[in-house]
Amino acid sequence: MNVHGKKWWRAARNLRLRWANSPSLVLGCVIVGGFTIVALFAHLLEPYSVHSQVGQVFAAPSLRHPLGIDGGGYDVLSLLIEGTRVSLLIGSAASVVAMAIGGSIGIVAGYIGGRVDAVLMRITDYFIVIPALPLMIIVSAVWGPSLTHVIFVVGLLLWSPTARVVRAHVLSLRERGFIRRAQAMGASNWRIVIHHVLPHSWALLVANTVITVASAIFFEAALAFLGLESANTISWGTMIELSFQRAAVSAGAWWTILPPGICIALIVLGCNLLGTALEHTGNPRARLPHVSRRRFQIATDEGTHS
Repeated sequence: MNVHGKKWWRAARNLRLRWANSPSLVLGCVIVGGFTIVALFAHLLEPYSVHSQVGQVFAAPSLRHPLGIDGGGYDVLSLLIEGTRVSLLIGSAASVVAMAIGGSIGIVAGYIGGRVDAVLMRITDYFIVIPALPLMIIVSAVWGPSLTHVIFVVGLLLWSPTARVVRAHVLSLRERGFIRRAQAMGASNWRIVIHHVLPHSWALLVANTVITVASAIFFEAALAFLGLESANTISWGTMIELSFQRAAVSAGAWWTILPPGICIALIVLGCNLLGTALEHTGNPRARLPHVSRRRFQIATDEGTHS
């Protein structure tokens, strides 16, 4: 195994060793992994077809329909499982788009520096201060309701936090000895980025991608609730939107609104737990204990008396 392969293997081994010592990592994996399994085997798990009316409108939960029937006569459990597949697809695809844009800008700005860094960071600052949801509403309304449009709209507007975090990490990384040695030996910038910067940044990129999944799913649900998603798409957001359109609240049909809302809350919680744990694993400085003022004062006094 070459030197670069050993770096990747060492990082994976450290992640495996810290697995048992991080409850948030385990809980996040359980939540996200559970939803991922449901999404992968959605068509096998759905008890009824999501395109067939199987009962009376707003029928209460029963043994045949554990989560009841919605306002269109469709089984809520089947819609929820199908919505898991679509919502995770949108969230994952949008986060990959955001990671590709934000990671590339962060690495280029942090490694090259100078005017390139200044220009790229000013562009990033503009995207950070712009309210994301209103801009998503405008762009989605202009492009039209489509699953692909939602993915690109959400992805193109969520890259700025990743760019800032990656840029700060690369700024500290480029000052380290192994980067300086590679530059002194005449290695090209492309080779240094591929063989040195990326292997030391992958955990941070993965962590920010996982966190972005939660934001993407949340914004997708908001756009769907506002009617800016295709009517043929079944997601958690469209389930809530259709429930309000069909006056589920007035009918007391809580089972058509509460399950997708709980799923959104759980996936956001799971992605944040998993992403934060991965970020702490890949960033040793984040695991350093906090030095309180009292502890610092005691250490100063001891040094003075000695």
